[in-house]
Amino acid sequence: MANQQTIDKIREAGVVGAGGAGLPTQVKVNASVDTVLVNGASCEPLLSSDPYLMEHEVETLVRGLESVMECTGASKGYICLKGKHAGAMASVRAAAARTGGKIEAFELGDFYPAGDEQVLVHEVLGRTVPEMGLPLQVGAVVSNVETVFNIARALDGRPVTHRYLTVAGEIAKPMVVKAPIGMPVADVLALAGGPTISEYRVVDGGPMMGKVIPDVSRAVVTKTTSGLLVLPPEHNVVARKIMEPARLRNFTNTCCCQCSRCTDLCPRHLLGHSLHPHKLMRVFANQEMDSEIAKEALLCSECGICEKFACPLGVSPREVNAQIKRVLMQGGVKWQNTGRELSTNPFRDERRVPTSRLIHRLGISAYDTHPGYAGELTSSVVHIPLRQHIGAPAMCIVSEGVRVQCGDVIGEIPEKAMGARIHASISGVVESVADGMVTIKA
Repeated sequence: MANQQTIDKIREAGVVGAGGAGLPTQVKVNASVDTVLVNGASCEPLLSSDPYLMEHEVETLVRGLESVMECTGASKGYICLKGKHAGAMASVRAAAARTGGKIEAFELGDFYPAGDEQVLVHEVLGRTVPEMGLPLQVGAVVSNVETVFNIARALDGRPVTHRYLTVAGEIAKPMVVKAPIGMPVADVLALAGGPTISEYRVVDGGPMMGKVIPDVSRAVVTKTTSGLLVLPPEHNVVARKIMEPARLRNFTNTCCCQCSRCTDLCPRHLLGHSLHPHKLMRVFANQEMDSEIAKEALLCSECGICEKFACPLGVSPREVNAQIKRVLMQGGVKWQNTGRELSTNPFRDERRVPTSRLIHRLGISAYDTHPGYAGELTSSVVHIPLRQHIGAPAMCIVSEGVRVQCGDVIGEIPEKAMGARIHASISGVVESVADGMVTIKA
């Protein structure tokens, strides 16, 4: 299959990055590199869907990787995962051995955030991505496990209609499930036996970088929903994510002692990037948003190490960085790369954060149960957002009362825009089209 044919198939299937913000995948694979990395680090605690796919759908995964390698001209591919996922590692090693050395399994250390794409590139290839740069600049493309899985399915003409995700925390039956996109989160929780506590909050994603869902009754599964974590409202994972900005500023001004532990353990700082979270705490406290130091916030990946592990006082440099970054981006401020040669910190290896210690610090040891796959969920109604990706929202091409089949296109990419197609995830009748959402009833 020619490169453009592969790109077209990916575009037609609506594949987006399943492990992050949802970059339309046709954009990422339209490149020329020497190496493709499949990110199976699964570094966010409690999330188990990627190890499941690597163990049980490895042939599809390898087929997807081979197609990306062909598309980008890469001569080498790596499926990167942690050795603790023994079943997945055995499957990946066996499948890789059948490719004649073209693809290899790479065993990552069990630390956080091994899955940060810049950290991953350095671990596997020994290359350092420039500040505010992309792996593409050092000859690599990095894609999440489910993204590559969806690429293989796209080449078979199968669009993205479902999402593998983990349901964990204070839930009766923790599980990995395959859910139709647009399925109400409340229904997913109900099918997992329901929350085991009366008052709770739900995190969409992992405990470190996931977002607290404001209103569970209105939330739905999207292409980027990797997990649903049910936690008490006052839990350590939830508290800083929902703190009011003004209260956060007061807390920062009062408590930050400039110990610099947040900087010492920052993964991007350890790679040699000009990111000093402890200095940004002063910027935030004094509201010096126009300073040169403030621009360092643009380099933050918001991994949460500073907030959840490094700070001895429970202050949140991650949220501070995010707030500064929002102000700068709204003002059109960009990072000016000086082109200086980056040098990794000599203590980088010693300052890695072991996942086991992170789990203990987060207070989620009781939820670290590694649930198995519980099957595919069905839903009688789905509410499918037309924006589930970076770029322009899809344009709705269906109207109320129209009958659709699972897999039919319901949202098209606007002309000359970056975006992703949206497809019906169940067969039924379009009940409504409103507020950027298409509701289909079976």
